[in-house]
Amino acid sequence: MPQSRCNEPCSPGHRKASNGEYQICCYDCVPCSEGEVSNVTDSTTCHKCSEEDWPDEKKVKCIPRMYDFLSYEKDILTFIFLGIVVFFSAVTLIILRIFIYYWDTPIVKANNRTVSFILLVSILLNFLSVFLFLGRPIHITCLLRQTSFGIFFSISVSSLLDKTITVCIAFKATKPGSIWVKWISFNVSNYVVLVCSSVQVLICVIWLLMSPPYVEFDHHSYPGKIIIQCNEGSVIAFYSMLGYMGFLAAVSFVLAFMVRTLPDNFNEAKYITFSMLLFCSVWITMIPAYLSTKGKYMVAVEIFAILTSCSGILSCIFLPKIYIVLFDPSLNSRKAILERNKI
Repeated sequence: MPQSRCNEPCSPGHRKASNGEYQICCYDCVPCSEGEVSNVTDSTTCHKCSEEDWPDEKKVKCIPRMYDFLSYEKDILTFIFLGIVVFFSAVTLIILRIFIYYWDTPIVKANNRTVSFILLVSILLNFLSVFLFLGRPIHITCLLRQTSFGIFFSISVSSLLDKTITVCIAFKATKPGSIWVKWISFNVSNYVVLVCSSVQVLICVIWLLMSPPYVEFDHHSYPGKIIIQCNEGSVIAFYSMLGYMGFLAAVSFVLAFMVRTLPDNFNEAKYITFSMLLFCSVWITMIPAYLSTKGKYMVAVEIFAILTSCSGILSCIFLPKIYIVLFDPSLNSRKAILERNKI
C-alpha cells in the first residue's frame, strides 16, 4: 500500500519534529537530547533516563552510569601515588632510624633534636594521610582527610617555625646584656609547636562540629558518570584551615630568610628557607588548579601537592644531615663544629 509521507520513518534514538511545512506527514527526525532515549520508530517524544542511568551510544536504552573516583582497581594514578607514598614513607622511617642510632652526635643535636623527631613523625603521617584520599570516599574518610592533613601539616610547619625561632633567639642571646637570655631559660621551643598546632586543631574541631564534610554524588559534571566525592561542608572552614597553614609557612619563611646567613653549628635556617619557598610555591599553584578541576582529578591535584611539599621538606631539612652522618662523619664531631664557628 502506498504511504502518505514525504520522508522515511524516524529510527529509535530520534523523535519527530515539525519542519514548518503545511503537510502533517512532513517532519524532521531529531536526535534525542542528552540524557534521553527513544526505543520506538517515529516516536514523538524522548524519555529521560533516571539519575542513576544514562543513554547508550544509540540513545535507544538507558544503561547504568559508571562511578568515578580514584579506584584501587582501575586507575593507574592510584598505583603511582601508592608507589610514591610507600617509597617516601620508607625513606622517612630510615632517616628516623638513623637519627635514633646517632642520637648523641652533634649534628643530630643541632637545632633541637626533639623537634626534629616531631617533624619526622609529622612528615610520615602526612605521607600516610594520602591513603584517606584514595579509594571510594566514605563518611569516615571524608571527615578525616582534610582535617588530618591540615593538622599534620601544621605540626610540620610549626616544627620548622620552632627551629627558626630557636636559631634567632640563640644568636640574639649571645650579645652582652641581651634580654633574649631569659627566653632561652624559658625554653620557648617547647611551646611553639604545641600552641601553633593547637590553633589548627581548634579550627578543625569547629569545622567538624558546625558543618562537617560529607559524601556527595555528582550527576551533572561529567555525562554518563556519577562522581563520588567529598563535599567539604563549610568552604569558609576549609579555606581557614589552608589559610592558617599558609600563614605559618609565610612566617617561618620570613624568619628563616632573615637568619639564614648566621653562623651556627648547623644552621638549618637556609634549608628551612628553601623548604618553605618550595612549600609556598606548590600550594599557591595548587589552589587554582584545584578549583579548575573536578572529580578524581581534583583529588589528584591535592595529593600531588601533599607529596611534593612533604618530600621537599624531607629533602631540604634532613638529607644534608644524613649526608654528614653517613658519608662525612669527620664533620659530625665537636672539634669540627668549634672550628667552623671560629671561621
